[in-house]
Amino acid sequence: MSLNITIFGGGGFIGRQVVQKLAKQGHTIRIATRRPDSVGFLRPLGNPGQVVPVQANIRDENSIINAIKGADAVINLVGILRENSSQNFFEIHEKAPGMIARLVAAEKVRKLIHLSAIGADLKSPTRYGKSKAKGEYNLKQEFPNATILRPSLVFGPDDEFFNKMHSLLKILPVAPIFFDSKKMPRIKFDGIFPIAHFEAGLTKFQPVYVGDVAKATVNSIVNNNSEGKLFELGGPKIYMYRELISIILQSAGIRKRLFPVPFFAINAGAAIIETIPEFFLHAFPIPPLSRDQIRMLRIDNIVGDGAYGFENLSISPSALESILPTYIKNHKKMRSL
Repeated sequence: MSLNITIFGGGGFIGRQVVQKLAKQGHTIRIATRRPDSVGFLRPLGNPGQVVPVQANIRDENSIINAIKGADAVINLVGILRENSSQNFFEIHEKAPGMIARLVAAEKVRKLIHLSAIGADLKSPTRYGKSKAKGEYNLKQEFPNATILRPSLVFGPDDEFFNKMHSLLKILPVAPIFFDSKKMPRIKFDGIFPIAHFEAGLTKFQPVYVGDVAKATVNSIVNNNSEGKLFELGGPKIYMYRELISIILQSAGIRKRLFPVPFFAINAGAAIIETIPEFFLHAFPIPPLSRDQIRMLRIDNIVGDGAYGFENLSISPSALESILPTYIKNHKKMRSL
């Protein structure tokens, strides 16, 4: 059965995959965005009139109402990893989900799917994690039957983490892995000489393929058992941060030594960079990490015990090793297309 579906954030990294899968199933898709001309490239994913960009601003109620009128389902994929002068966690992660949910309920839309993130927690030490948790709370207050999807670290062509790390590793003399300077290193001896071994890069991640997150989003629409539930989406394997760096190096054919760096050092560097006016940051070849993103690197990002997951949505997640080499090794070529 063909449905009318409105997507907020349909032009983003995950949104493009969702649009493609919905179009293949024959649904009519409205892509709600501030600049409809910026997502015109998605029209060819469907038949004429099937994929329709519409003007909407998540800060403006009237534009949201116009975008969701007559919809059978609404998907909210809007999110940011770092704040800037025009986008902040409060407006996008906290306030917008509640507003969208309230208006979706008022318009009697049957389904609401919301993309959050593993690590969403009101007690999180990161502003990102707290804002995601507050957004979930605001959403559920207005639309209790909403489905919430929390992916771990998402990978795929044009992803944020693996492509950024690949770019950094190409220019750095060593591959940095971070450690807590408060923890004493293990001492090993090379003959009579003591050598300090730091327990670095031990944060755990469960990378998940963008195509699988898109499948979960689409399956949530037709799966009535997903209503009101929260799903944590992780790939088939858990890795430590140092293992992810090694996989990137191997996939890209780069030979670099893993080098332990204390968190306080990278955090101090980020603090200095945050004092630089935003205009000058655009000159950086690679967007620098914020202090909040560095805090995120200290927190395990894996599926919780007993959580609903891919298996409840009839999905078998893809392995990182089978997909990462297909785009990391061709990073330069793909980015120039």
